[in-house]
Amino acid sequence: MKWMKFKIKTTTQAEDVLISALCDLGFEGAQIEDKVPLTALEKEQMFVDILPEGPEDDGVAYLSFFVEENENGSPVFGGEETSEEALLSMVREELESWRDFLDIGEGSVTVDETEDVDWINNWKQYFHQFYIDDVLVIPSWEEVPPQSGDGLVLHIDPGTAFGTGMHETTQLCIRQLRKYITPETELLDVGTGSGILSILSLMFGAKHAVGTDLDPCAVDAVAQNCRDNQIAPEQFEMFIGNIITEKEVQDRVGYDRYDIVVANILADVLVPLTPVIVRQLKKGGYYITSGIIDDKEQTVVDAVKAAGLTVVEVTYQGEWVSVTARKD
Repeated sequence: MKWMKFKIKTTTQAEDVLISALCDLGFEGAQIEDKVPLTALEKEQMFVDILPEGPEDDGVAYLSFFVEENENGSPVFGGEETSEEALLSMVREELESWRDFLDIGEGSVTVDETEDVDWINNWKQYFHQFYIDDVLVIPSWEEVPPQSGDGLVLHIDPGTAFGTGMHETTQLCIRQLRKYITPETELLDVGTGSGILSILSLMFGAKHAVGTDLDPCAVDAVAQNCRDNQIAPEQFEMFIGNIITEKEVQDRVGYDRYDIVVANILADVLVPLTPVIVRQLKKGGYYITSGIIDDKEQTVVDAVKAAGLTVVEVTYQGEWVSVTARKD
């Protein structure tokens, strides 16, 4: 499918107003490109897994809107065929109407064409092989270097599911898992995403893993990543559903059977998850959590204690926190 892309050069100050104004006209799918650093709250809400370092904020913003093209190459707007010139005129007129009230900067508009494939694969330019301690993490489109030696090599392709290992929260979990895994470990991975934590746990020597996720995309991502890392299907089971609210998922996962439950999820989800997970853990089992921005540490610690678990360790990386607890 092809789309006509209208790209506006404006200011960060004008972003929200112009997006709202153009959406009122019928434009959809706003894309923002700027150099404004993410706030702590935005990082927590977005749970960014692949984020390149960017330059300093210069106050410039680019807003892109996408209009579908029909088989004749003409844009379709509001359900009707129109022309590039008509849409361009509409956008420019709207921009100019705001100049007396708002600093919209240059306000120039360019028109280009794009395809869905660009959006699907564009993120790959930011994901290259890297190490987590002695573990080489490598995507499917890169080759293992000959100097990698005898260390573990994790082949990971997240596709549309979260989890490459680049994010600090994932690395915090990996290090904690490595401390507590034994050859008898039964693992439950809540919010498994690409399956990276479960797959690495099995590579570290765990006996068996079960993953749950809300996103059906996780099923295909996990299956492919298991094949890429020679993980047998019987070693890793996947369930789709909400383990917090759905008793059917809780029953299928099972009770009092896991030596480790790992949950790399946002703090606001960990709070209601924790009293549920206690029933899945064996006595003496460990609950490894991450996805916690630093100012939410105490919130999660309090939730863990309220559920009757004992905090055994809190670890940090950047702005992120991992809380590990035990069921006594």
